[in-house]
Amino acid sequence: MTKKHQILVIGNNTNGCTPKHEKIAYDVGETIAKSGSVLITGGLGGVMKAASHGAHYANGLTVGIIPQNDATLANQFCDIVIPTGMGLACDFLNALSADGIIIVGGGSGTLSEVCAAYMYKKPMVAIRNIGGSIEQYIDGFLDHRENIKIIGVDTPQDAVKTILELISTSSNKDTELTNAEVLDDFNKIKSGEASRMAQKD
Repeated sequence: MTKKHQILVIGNNTNGCTPKHEKIAYDVGETIAKSGSVLITGGLGGVMKAASHGAHYANGLTVGIIPQNDATLANQFCDIVIPTGMGLACDFLNALSADGIIIVGGGSGTLSEVCAAYMYKKPMVAIRNIGGSIEQYIDGFLDHRENIKIIGVDTPQDAVKTILELISTSSNKDTELTNAEVLDDFNKIKSGEASRMAQKD
């Protein structure tokens, strides 16, 4: 059986999420489900809830990886809830669980997830012209490393089409980290230290 693609959708939580963000996220989630892919989100409100709602409506599979240790805090459209109890360190788990990421607006929390995905060279696309912390990086790179370009798109349908193309053409052979290195990163994050990757020049 062929593994389904796992697409992470990130963006504004309830605070800062506009009706426009919600509509775009809903359509992204619905399109992901119709593509036969699995939707992953942070499992809470705003863009995460709207994307999960859209995927749920289209009979897709939705996974919520939440930072708390209480599964009941996830939104009602999550079919599978993973309560991590990891707080902000959950951003790395979300990024590592995804084959690709779609960004719908967002603030500093979203940018943190983008940075995690960027360090692991995960394919990313972002909806243009809806504001948020990611806007200045669309169609460019986060820093001088030029790990992975954040591709800008204009519609939810283009976002899903593009991320699936990027996933299918990307090769992770040269970028995969060993299990020991990944565990080392998580341990450093949990202890409040800077991750090994973020310290690279």
